[in-house]
Amino acid sequence: MGVAMKISIVSLNTKHLDEMRRFTEVDINRDVKVFPGGMEMLAPVADQFHPDILIFECDEQDLTDFSALSRLNLRHPDITVILLSNIQASETLLSAMRAGVREVLPSPANREALNLAISRVEEKRMLQNSARPKGKVFAFIPCKGGSGSTFLSTNLAYNLATQEDKNVILIDLNLQFGDAALFVTDHKPSVNLAEVARQIHRMDASFLASSLITVLPNLGILAAPDDPVQAMEVTPAHIDTLVNLARNHYDVIILDIGRALDPVSIKALDHADIVFPVLQITLPFVRDARRLLDVLRSLGYSRDKIKLLVNRYEKGGEINLEDVEKTLGLPVFKTIPNSFRAVAASVNQGIPIAKLSPNNPVTRTIQELSKSLVSEASSGESWWGNLLNHFKGGETSKKVIADPSMTRPISSTRE
Repeated sequence: MGVAMKISIVSLNTKHLDEMRRFTEVDINRDVKVFPGGMEMLAPVADQFHPDILIFECDEQDLTDFSALSRLNLRHPDITVILLSNIQASETLLSAMRAGVREVLPSPANREALNLAISRVEEKRMLQNSARPKGKVFAFIPCKGGSGSTFLSTNLAYNLATQEDKNVILIDLNLQFGDAALFVTDHKPSVNLAEVARQIHRMDASFLASSLITVLPNLGILAAPDDPVQAMEVTPAHIDTLVNLARNHYDVIILDIGRALDPVSIKALDHADIVFPVLQITLPFVRDARRLLDVLRSLGYSRDKIKLLVNRYEKGGEINLEDVEKTLGLPVFKTIPNSFRAVAASVNQGIPIAKLSPNNPVTRTIQELSKSLVSEASSGESWWGNLLNHFKGGETSKKVIADPSMTRPISSTRE
């Protein structure tokens, strides 16, 4: 027996509710619940029960305003909405589809038509769940401006696509001043994140793919808004929709986050499997890294989720790795060597460093990081265990004095 498909049915007509319950309960793998009511019931049912399929039988008055359905689709993009209506005018059908409705059937429900519609959803879900595992989400965030966070995120994305043959999407979430695409391509975006947000009701795999800058056949970038005014149109709910969809269709999702922490960037960090704060070993960077880590702790993120990257690292400096680790209460996960000329040439030409300087130490380090993030342990260990064991025995595995605040349970009042 498979996992039960959760189906919720909403209608003002109690007789029709009983009929639709009988129609849909023919399969024991369906968990069916019915709710008497109209449009006002949709949000409470979705929020409380989170069904896989929401069947809504509407009356003529409901057909004049689909805003509630649009909000539902934005808040719960993974819920498939089937609408039942006794009006099948083309204008009504178009408005319903724009609001995120996947199927529109005549009302009252026909047993065969309703079960066929449900079966189509079940088959699609089965293919999605069996075809591939959920994509991994890696978020890069600078501890201070000029850390090299965007250089690392874009070049890691390029290596994951070329070296590891992964299907990769990078979402530029530096909403005010994002320019991630310039690091790996000279292609200009035809669509940016703010424009996608305006049409979020259309969001599916095809629409997302068509909105990307194609760097490689298996690497696309969703560009940041053109100006700060557009950036204000992007909301945390949009990030939910984008990342949840991307997880189902891409092997790796890389989020390039700006230094400003706001509701949008925090929502992105919430989705991340790993957060990579990027710093350099100078006192201002270490000080700001400490502040950033304090914020990440207050958000309730575990130690395992946060992996420090030290960029432009040179041995023998006034501040050593041990000092940084003791100050921050976390081990440095990986150091990226200093190779200013090669990195500057890569950035200035908009060419990935692996392509421009394949034998450079920075290239080799990013390739090593790329390989570690996707490697599968032959012993059957967990993905996390394999990731950590990759660096076991290196500089980053030295014992540090853990900051007690890192293990303290934290309550969050954020939504």
